[in-house]
Amino acid sequence: MRVVALALPLILAGCMFGGDDRPAPAPIRPRASGPVTLNGPTPRETQQCFADLSREHVRYSGLPDRDFGGGCVVTGAVQLLDIGVPVTGLKSMKCGLARNFTAWVRFAVAPAARQMLGSDLVKVETYGTYSCRGIIGNAAASAARMSEHGLANAVDVSGFVLADGRRITIERDWRTGDQQVRAFLETIHGSACKRFATVLSPDYNAAHYNHLHLDMGRGPFCR
Repeated sequence: MRVVALALPLILAGCMFGGDDRPAPAPIRPRASGPVTLNGPTPRETQQCFADLSREHVRYSGLPDRDFGGGCVVTGAVQLLDIGVPVTGLKSMKCGLARNFTAWVRFAVAPAARQMLGSDLVKVETYGTYSCRGIIGNAAASAARMSEHGLANAVDVSGFVLADGRRITIERDWRTGDQQVRAFLETIHGSACKRFATVLSPDYNAAHYNHLHLDMGRGPFCR
């Protein structure tokens, strides 16, 4: 009885703190054999989005719908070719994201740079769009929950280049002592929160120390 009494607290402790033999969630992985092209009609909403881009004189290329495996399915996507300002790192983007991103750059970032920093915006730098993976910043969540990047529904913006040669980056300048630059970043962050479902900055967690994550998934959430 004494042995049982001593063992019982250890058994209970194992239950309380997750000391069981259940396997961890499988990590999200794309299909090793490559993507499968999906053939189906283009939804009316996507057709309207394509028309919106064309009306705003955005050069883009429509992309086929594809299932990459692991839950990574990209539908209604485009490749942005010219939005009026060069943008680095872009891959496929769902059309709605591309439309809102273009409007944000044109009607928020570019005017803010000109009015608040006295120089034209000549380039936007990003860490990309599509990536078949879970969310970052939490190991358990990463293994179990698909990132909006896995749906080509998110873009990570890392910096901005101005005509006068200045390069403003999220990593270096988010908490800079330069009040004009701080005001510029706060302004475009606030504008992003009105255009995207989720906006994550360095204020959210350490995983976003060097970029603004913008997506059209669940929300609204702005941090």
